[in-house]
Amino acid sequence: MTRQRTLKAPINCTGIGLHSGSRVRMTLRPAPVDTGIVFIRTDLPVERATVPARWDLVSDTRLCTVISNEGKAAVGTVEHLMAALRAAEIDNLYVELDAPEVPIMDGSSAPFVFLIECAGIVAQPASRRVIRVLKDVRVEDGEKLAALSPAPVSSFHVEIDFASNAIRRQQGSLVLSEGAFKSEVSRARTFGFLHEVEAMRQAGLARGGSLDNAVIINGDRVMNEGGLRYADEFVRHKILDAVGDLYMAGHQILGRFQGVRPGHAMNNRLLRALFADATAWRLEDAAWSEEPLAATA
Repeated sequence: MTRQRTLKAPINCTGIGLHSGSRVRMTLRPAPVDTGIVFIRTDLPVERATVPARWDLVSDTRLCTVISNEGKAAVGTVEHLMAALRAAEIDNLYVELDAPEVPIMDGSSAPFVFLIECAGIVAQPASRRVIRVLKDVRVEDGEKLAALSPAPVSSFHVEIDFASNAIRRQQGSLVLSEGAFKSEVSRARTFGFLHEVEAMRQAGLARGGSLDNAVIINGDRVMNEGGLRYADEFVRHKILDAVGDLYMAGHQILGRFQGVRPGHAMNNRLLRALFADATAWRLEDAAWSEEPLAATA
């Protein structure tokens, strides 16, 4: 069967936490089969340090996806790294951090894709398990919608609509593969409005946010000197977020995601609705593959 994968070697980076503004050192380390993605806070006592990347440990979704363990240890802004790991089909990994946030880097997944490529990928001697969606599941909140439906592959379709002329109505789709993710959405940056950033800073948040790691909109104008990386960068980033948030399921999901004005809260609500219905999904072995035991990215 298709084998589980991890990194071939450890790799690290440093950056700034988006909300704390603190310097963060992050190390990605290979992990044994059936470990999953596990965050480890190296700045905390060992007994409180481990936080698995799981949908049921998501504790806050207001500004990013935050996970917390029973010891109240939290790790925030995990979604961009999780998206890169899902696209690269990394099943098992230790993510060590000396701060409560994954570094924001440039606000996209591209730096994490680069780290994964530099470290290399190795197949492991155990088959991968995937979650197959068996029937439609959806959650709604006013004009917001998040839904999963049966499909043979992982695909995403997202629609957004903002009053600002810089965004307006956008829609985009992605059939998830490592190559498509890298070329079509990995460089799409997180975005926000100037008045919201100012309000967040007054509340002690977004201390690390800047034009170097986010697209900032002032009224109908993009403030970043270089403009946008894609004409529809905003909806592409929403797709990126959905890829990362859905990987909190603990396994790859085979199914079609649809989001209308989605966000981290709706994405997590969708996972909770999926797992609340035992008839809506099945954990099964991935499709047959002749993947060698030592495959590098």
